Amino acid sequence: MATPNYGYEKRQKELAKKKKKEDKLREKANRKLNPSSDGLAPGDPETDVASLEHDPPTVPELPTKNG
Repeated sequence: MATPNYGYEKRQKELAKKKKKEDKLREKANRKLNPSSDGLAPGDPETDVASLEHDPPTVPELPTKNG
């Protein structure tokens, strides 16, 4: 009976793991370059583009030396 080639199996697992990691990094880079509205909650003030157009972000005032 033939013995199992554990080295081959290990190499195949490593290659699959490496490919999966590269795909994940590629997808992450694509999301960073091309942000889409997928997964954003409508009406959420942080992610709702329409609310940002009507309500500009407020800048807190800095304290002055006299007050």
